[in-house]
Amino acid sequence: MTAPIIQIAGVRNWDEAEMISASGATHIGFPLHLDVHRPDLSDEAVARIIRKLPSVIRPVLITYLAKATAIYELLQQIGCNIVQLHGAVSVAELEKLRRLSRSESLPAMAIEIWKSLVVKAGNEQELLQTFGATAPFVDAFITDTYDPVTGASGATGKTHDWNITRRIVAKSPRPVIVAGGLHPGNVAEAIRITGAAGVDVHTGVEDANGCKDPRLVTAFVENAKESYHKTGGL
Repeated sequence: MTAPIIQIAGVRNWDEAEMISASGATHIGFPLHLDVHRPDLSDEAVARIIRKLPSVIRPVLITYLAKATAIYELLQQIGCNIVQLHGAVSVAELEKLRRLSRSESLPAMAIEIWKSLVVKAGNEQELLQTFGATAPFVDAFITDTYDPVTGASGATGKTHDWNITRRIVAKSPRPVIVAGGLHPGNVAEAIRITGAAGVDVHTGVEDANGCKDPRLVTAFVENAKESYHKTGGL
């Protein structure tokens, strides 16, 4: 991960995926096997979309699966080699997930692992301990927001204290992506405050019907790129 990450997450159909691919975003996220939210697409539908994606954008599996074998097999099934883990994945399972790419019993596939750090009230020290223990087995961290009302960890439409992400960025041995309540109007400020290596948006570029709005997607990507250009990230 050298260039900034600009990820648009949550896709309902190929038309949305095609639009996002043309927007200048670097990554497109597909939520599957979730805990609170329902996925927009089946595993098979995601696999069909990924096969059609142009090389200018990279697909990311977003999941709450916690067992390494299940995660790895799903990545193989949909044809994706980046996974964003939001579940309670133990250090042992992260280590196992790394080993599976060299397994003799499964087809080898090098993978990139993003581990979520979900910001809750008063858990900053816990997050700092988490990335210390898991950093050897992940490629990046992604900070996101916990919603105590719904119990959702991500896709909440709510921001968290970006100063917490800023402090995590300063101490993390891995790149950090910021998510949670981002939209075209605040993404530049989020980048400026946190110094994060990437940004992720889900509900912040959707219309009232929950569909991706091309104008909002374009504005988000352009504002993020402009902010990274100003800070020397592009």
